[in-house]
Amino acid sequence: MHDGALLFLEIGALLFGIALLGRLAGRIGISPIPLILLGGLAFGEGGILPISQGEEFIEVGAEIGVILLLVMLGLEYNAKELMGSLNRSRVAGGFDMALNAIPGAIAGFVLGWGPVGALVLAGITWISSSGVVAKLLQDLGRLPNRETPTILSILVIEDLAMAFYLPVLTAVLIGMDLAAGAISVTIALAAVLLILWVALRHGPLVSKLVWSKRADVLLLSVLGLTLIVAGLAAEANVSAAVGAFLVGIAISGPAAEHATQVLTPLRDLFAAVFFLFFGLSTNPADLPPVLVPALILAIVTMATKVLTGYLAARKAGIAEPGRWRAGFALTPRGEFSIVIAGLAVSAGADRSLAALATAYVLITIVIGPLLARLPDTERFDRWAKGRQKARRMRQRAAAAEA
Repeated sequence: MHDGALLFLEIGALLFGIALLGRLAGRIGISPIPLILLGGLAFGEGGILPISQGEEFIEVGAEIGVILLLVMLGLEYNAKELMGSLNRSRVAGGFDMALNAIPGAIAGFVLGWGPVGALVLAGITWISSSGVVAKLLQDLGRLPNRETPTILSILVIEDLAMAFYLPVLTAVLIGMDLAAGAISVTIALAAVLLILWVALRHGPLVSKLVWSKRADVLLLSVLGLTLIVAGLAAEANVSAAVGAFLVGIAISGPAAEHATQVLTPLRDLFAAVFFLFFGLSTNPADLPPVLVPALILAIVTMATKVLTGYLAARKAGIAEPGRWRAGFALTPRGEFSIVIAGLAVSAGADRSLAALATAYVLITIVIGPLLARLPDTERFDRWAKGRQKARRMRQRAAAAEA
């Protein structure tokens, strides 16, 4: 069989398999993400039947999937809402870094990887997956919820922080001198500020630039602009996801409403490819030796992420159930964690670090969507409302005594 035919067969079989997994997930009432990941493990390197022709398509498709997830999140909000939410979540962003980066740094020293390994693992455990969280919010119908802007603010703060962290990490890994590292960070900062300035000050112009009554023209305009900005952001060592999110923020009015409609099927396709890619790129044989430390690290840092979301939502004045929804939604790690581990290994770090990162990400991506559904259960909802009622009674009693 020639390569072209095999490519079509492999991609077609994978997409059809994703559809079947999605149908199964719907039947049993869970997110399809864990099933797609486990399916990818079965057909990736070291799996039951590894694919041979579709790797490049799936890798590029995975990157497009993250970009589409984030631009469509951005379309749900305007620039004023973003800045207000970011301003309210500054303290939460600091808590987020302290609570979630420190356990990773400690693990780096405990596992014998020294200061560089500690810096790498700190980033891996700190950053939630924007792509996974965006898909979760969509699947669970939580985009209109009161806690969602708080969740998005934390994700954006994390992604913006990557504009500083990644150049610093790269400089440390390759032994770059202080001046060169400072230049790299300055370029990244300038790129972030430029994208923010265009999104905040010239949003109506961006909307007019992409708007068309023809669905095909609108689709091509929004997708093309998003990919251009994402590419420029990545070239400046800024997250492509941040660039895509800010493009979505800049588009408003009828352009945003119709862009959401035409991009939805494309997002669903490439988002599924994004989650499939994680499984396909993982060799199951690499996981058992690092499974125990990865599981311990995942348990600790999923708990700290829940605490991060809970505290941020409480500061925003959100009720008890919404605080827990925010916390559980932030638990999955993903694309940034894998990128950070890849940078470390390519610079000569211990290859077991990449295996640990992969196992850690897989654990959080599989368990995270399951935990995210927990606040929607009747029993948990009753417990959370009971806590809130008890707290109010204590506050009233304290006020009466005063």
